[in-house]
Amino acid sequence: MSRYFTEDHEWIRIDGQTGTVGISDYAQGQLGDIVFVDVPEQGKGLSKGDEAAVVESVKAASDVYSPVSGAVIEGNAALADEPALVNSDPEGEGWFFKLTLSDPSELDSLMDETAYEAFVAKL
Repeated sequence: MSRYFTEDHEWIRIDGQTGTVGISDYAQGQLGDIVFVDVPEQGKGLSKGDEAAVVESVKAASDVYSPVSGAVIEGNAALADEPALVNSDPEGEGWFFKLTLSDPSELDSLMDETAYEAFVAKL
């Protein structure tokens, strides 16, 4: 499985034609305690860069953008009852949604983990 990052601090983990999307550990650290997450509905079509989800913390509300185009196959229902999963495991159980990729070549414009770490180090 490969993982890629956006400059808006979303990550996507690829397994075949399926991508799992969430926000990075850096992003959740900047937001603080997460109190609410709104994930997209199954079947929703997303284009790269579309607003896909909303995350609210004690500090602010932020949009989460789709790193690639595709159709949502699942939203993480666990976040409705336990939004703090985004804080405790942002790059694991705190994922936001899964989608079927419609254009895998869009991954080419994203950063790998090494490039993302270098990007965050400059912030």
